[in-house]
Amino acid sequence: MNNISLLTRYGFKPSDLENWVPFRLSHASELLTLTLTHLGTTYDLLDQVSEQTWVEALRLTSFQVERRGGECLVNPLEKELPLADIDLYMRGITRWMNELGIHTAYCCDGHERKNPKVILLTHPNHKQITLLKASAPEEMNIRFSGKEIHFECNHQRELLLLLAEKLYAICADPAALIRYEADHFKHSLIELLNIPGESGYEDPIRRFLKRKLKPITDNMFVDRAGNVCAFVFCGQGPTILLSAHMDIFQELEESRQIVQEGTTLYSTSGILGADDRAGIAVILEIIKNIHQTNFNGTLKIAFTVGEEIGLIGSQQLDPMFLYDIDSAIVVDRRGNRDIVTSYAGIIPFCPDSYGLLFEQAGALAGMEDWKVTEGGSSDAKVFFQKFGIPSVNLSVGYQHEHTERETVDYFATFQTATLILTLLHHQLIRSRDKMKN
Repeated sequence: MNNISLLTRYGFKPSDLENWVPFRLSHASELLTLTLTHLGTTYDLLDQVSEQTWVEALRLTSFQVERRGGECLVNPLEKELPLADIDLYMRGITRWMNELGIHTAYCCDGHERKNPKVILLTHPNHKQITLLKASAPEEMNIRFSGKEIHFECNHQRELLLLLAEKLYAICADPAALIRYEADHFKHSLIELLNIPGESGYEDPIRRFLKRKLKPITDNMFVDRAGNVCAFVFCGQGPTILLSAHMDIFQELEESRQIVQEGTTLYSTSGILGADDRAGIAVILEIIKNIHQTNFNGTLKIAFTVGEEIGLIGSQQLDPMFLYDIDSAIVVDRRGNRDIVTSYAGIIPFCPDSYGLLFEQAGALAGMEDWKVTEGGSSDAKVFFQKFGIPSVNLSVGYQHEHTERETVDYFATFQTATLILTLLHHQLIRSRDKMKN
């Protein structure tokens, strides 16, 4: 195991070897220095020490430094965290949580009888909850109850150490959090990719979406055409339509597997189905997070049928559902970073100014390469040509749709959700009467 991992899993970092407080070593420095001395090694040679040997040395030296009393910790806002007093498998989690501003009052590893837990000084906010959930290893469930955080890991202590490594990675590079969030998003996307539903046979995906939408929307219904429609109320501002289609080009191969290479997913046989399950995944991600943004308005959602066989579902949406919509965002474009505002540059989907709002959002999100372009047919054409709703169609990370070579870059898909949430958070879209002024 490399040096950084051995340190960070147990609450140390390399700079602890040089971390002095007035007239003495810090507690972490003292404990780390003593442990290395006991092992007869240095930081540079630490990767030659087995983790078991390292743990045994930590246990021993933890009783050779000043201890400050049990599992009730010091106030980390006032004093240094006493690592030697903390259960060995909780040291990394607790220290990095505090460095990330999630301040702890108590922790316990459960002693193989209960789930490990941490009690905080204050209730965690949404950002902190999101950070911890995104950092959790796949086999771990993190449960929040008031100020208490429970790490459900079936007594697998290795999971606590993996969580500590991930939290330290965020301390060292905040961009790591985005990667972890994308990895969690990937699981939702794969779940959608495994649901059948070619054109005319969308019932499996429709049933799935009804279950998903019921607890996270304010109203949800299925219209006469079979489209799934929903509302999320967030204030008195503009009404914005989010849309993706439920049908896939052809049915999924029963024996196929989804394979991952880097951030790319593909099917071992037949189509992958990312066109347009990736768009659905993006919209569900937005709905789950919209109340944590500054968006002030209403989201309407339309998951349509029959897009692949002639944009059937979008054309049959009830005009009464659409009458107050100020603008639409369709998530059904191949590739990355395209903001499609017309069909082949001939049939417009929106005024130029509407497409440029998404370039602005891309810049705000640190993704300056989102650019307005022309594209192919999509439900965006119907929304503008038939209903007069300014619309764009955004890239959602898939390539080679309708073929056995279809792939999707789940990180790019996640970034499309980030783009839309940024646009909504900064309230870049206004109601159409205000846009005219």
